[in-house]
Amino acid sequence: MSDRLFGAIEERVAWVQDYVLSPRYVDLFSPEDIREAVTCYFESGGKRLRPAVMLFCCGAVGGDERKAISAAAAVEIFHTWTLVHDDIIDRDPLRRGSPTVHERFAKKPSTIARFGNNGDAAHYGISIAVLTGDVQHGWGISLMTELTRKFGISADVTLTLINELDTRVLCTLVEGEVLDVQYSKEPIGNLTSEQIEDMLWKKTGALYEFAGASGAAIGLNTPDLKHPLVRTLEQFTSACGAAFQLQDDILGIIGDEKLLGKPVGADIREGKRTIIARESWLRASERQRKLIDSTLGNLHAPHDQIDEVTKLFIELGGIEETAQRARAHIERGMQYLEPLPQTQYRDWLADWALFMIERKF
Repeated sequence: MSDRLFGAIEERVAWVQDYVLSPRYVDLFSPEDIREAVTCYFESGGKRLRPAVMLFCCGAVGGDERKAISAAAAVEIFHTWTLVHDDIIDRDPLRRGSPTVHERFAKKPSTIARFGNNGDAAHYGISIAVLTGDVQHGWGISLMTELTRKFGISADVTLTLINELDTRVLCTLVEGEVLDVQYSKEPIGNLTSEQIEDMLWKKTGALYEFAGASGAAIGLNTPDLKHPLVRTLEQFTSACGAAFQLQDDILGIIGDEKLLGKPVGADIREGKRTIIARESWLRASERQRKLIDSTLGNLHAPHDQIDEVTKLFIELGGIEETAQRARAHIERGMQYLEPLPQTQYRDWLADWALFMIERKF
């Protein structure tokens, strides 16, 4: 990440962190387990790329970023509740190097004391995670209303963005999540790379797309989502969001666990249908295909078997094919920045796009 981008993101992360963790919100959450669960992912870090790009897009069209701060916080919270629920679905034990919400509250000493060290404690952990996501979802929508209530943005803009977020974006995210689960039981040879990329975009790209479009709409104070500048930043962030997920899949196979804060190779054990797996399988011999098929989705696959499949993904070109596709999305996305005036915001957006495919965490 370039120094100029790192500094700009850090500044905006601090704005969002201060806004979200204000006692006027946190004190609403009760009992204590819910208060802890709702805020724990914010306190464990994260890249905060979605709120940052929303604020950059607001500034890129000449808007006042400070008027978009509640919407930026809302997007981060909306993203967070999807992570909490995604962690349950994927049965992930770690997020950002710390226990996921359902794991944290299944193993918390007060949970064990109340429910015992058995299935009831695990069920409590999942219950807390589901309810945490529910609270975060509602909180995010409430924050969106502050665009008008606190910052004077037109009510038409606020209502348009809430409707967009809680219908089209939400339904797209859920569709992507369901397809991800369904595809994990589908023979990888039955899926096309286009189907897999479409599913990945729905899981990740849709919210990035919304962040770009809504940042521009707030900056212009217009409810017209077909405005040329809104559309160009929507298309820019959509392309970058697709690249982000492809890079995420690469890091999930060959990344550094300490930097990622989650187990490398988990995607193989969970049977994730990625472009990496699909393209490698297509180029594999019959013997190699059998190994890939017997490993994808095998929760009990030993480390040496995971290592062997990882080597195949590299040698057969699945990793490189995915990296090429990610680069192509970024090259396409960069074209959408051309209509924007030359400002520091445009420079940050260009740096941010490159970070999508250069990041190591």
